[in-house]
Amino acid sequence: MFWRIAMLLIAQLLGAALGLWLAGAWGLAAGVALASWLCWGWVAWRGLRVLAWLRQDAAAGQAPALRGPQGLWGEAVDRMRRQLRQREQLAAASEARLQAFLAALQASPNGVILLDAEGHIEWCNQTAAGHFGLELPRDLMQSIGNLMREPDFSAYLAAGDYAQDLLLPGRERSPLQLVQLSVRLHPYGEGRRLMLSRDVTQLEQAEAMRRDFVANVSHEIRTPLTVLAGFVETLQTLPLADDERSRYLGLMAQQARRMQLLVQDLLTLSRLEGSAPPGTGQWTSVGALLQRCEQEARALSAQITPPAAAPQRLVFPPPAQLQACGEIAGNPEELHSALSNLIANAVRYTPAGGLITVDWQCQDDGGARFCVRDSGPGIAPEHLPRLAERFYRIDRSRSRDSGGTGLGLAIAKHSLQRHGAQLHIASVLGRGSAFSAHFPAQRVRAAGVSALPQPHPTTVQGQENHRCPASPHPPTKP
Repeated sequence: MFWRIAMLLIAQLLGAALGLWLAGAWGLAAGVALASWLCWGWVAWRGLRVLAWLRQDAAAGQAPALRGPQGLWGEAVDRMRRQLRQREQLAAASEARLQAFLAALQASPNGVILLDAEGHIEWCNQTAAGHFGLELPRDLMQSIGNLMREPDFSAYLAAGDYAQDLLLPGRERSPLQLVQLSVRLHPYGEGRRLMLSRDVTQLEQAEAMRRDFVANVSHEIRTPLTVLAGFVETLQTLPLADDERSRYLGLMAQQARRMQLLVQDLLTLSRLEGSAPPGTGQWTSVGALLQRCEQEARALSAQITPPAAAPQRLVFPPPAQLQACGEIAGNPEELHSALSNLIANAVRYTPAGGLITVDWQCQDDGGARFCVRDSGPGIAPEHLPRLAERFYRIDRSRSRDSGGTGLGLAIAKHSLQRHGAQLHIASVLGRGSAFSAHFPAQRVRAAGVSALPQPHPTTVQGQENHRCPASPHPPTKP
């Protein structure tokens, strides 16, 4: 302020001196007035430059360079510059927070869609785009009702009651994999809505398996209980001959054994799922394991083959190969249960005169592959993904006739997984089936080799090659 007054006084003195020198007393007054007008004109010109800067967009344009003493307008420009810098810093910080928030939503495993008051898509993450088949950025600001034409969703959107989730089929679906999505809308702001979606396929499958499990267990136990109750009532109310009584008691014992096997398998499966995987400190001879399986398989084959029919042909590795199979680490009873289950299934479902081949081969990665192949009727492709589920049967009557409980493959699968292996099934109708498992190198060692226990791998992926080693009959195509 002092400099502004000083500049005005200096200009007036110079004007007065010049006017007095040129025109006397009248010139003095004219010089003072002219100097004053020039000072105020200069201030007005600076003000006009500042106003022009503000009119054209102060944030985008360059602030005017006001030379000389700052004056009123210079101070105003400086203050506005500082405020603009502060506003830009706040905007940059807000943009950074917004981008971080959007990045977090983008990384979410759930789908997120932001809808405006009219139902147009303002933003969505890649997960939601995959769930509903959206194409970004083409579908931005499109109506969600036009892009999703499911009748259930249209009714849900129109009703305005978003208290419950809505189940919808996902876009990525196939006959063997039915994707289920859970969708829910959350209103916020002025008519806007947040649409969340999550893939509940595994949850729905687990719930369906739980329902099937309860229903199957109830059915499997109810049937022999009904038979037992009927025979008990018959024995209590009717006078029977000794031979009839003996026959009824034999049938009752058969049904009791069936329930006992079922309960035993359920307890085994529960123990496998609830206990820690076996370590690598206990080693079992593969040759001895396969010889035990061979004895049981030949006994079972002789038991189920009719006397007049041609016997089944069971081919196991020769003794020399068995000695070279080496050893496998883990629980010997669990390993025996898994391998014998696979072999017993092949024996039960292969007709008389059919061929069953069991083999054990070392692999290039240091692991080993167990494989059992049969020349049975084969399995249709739609049954293969669910074949190892509990109580899942292709033909219930055929399974009961063969004496199975419906839990054998589930037990075998869990036992193999606990030893780092995965069960693979390949089959073609009319050409037989192949059941194989690849054991990792940490679980296998050559015969006579002493090794320190190695940690069990937390995740081991089974190989995708379902073909077994060469055998006397043509290979089964996966």
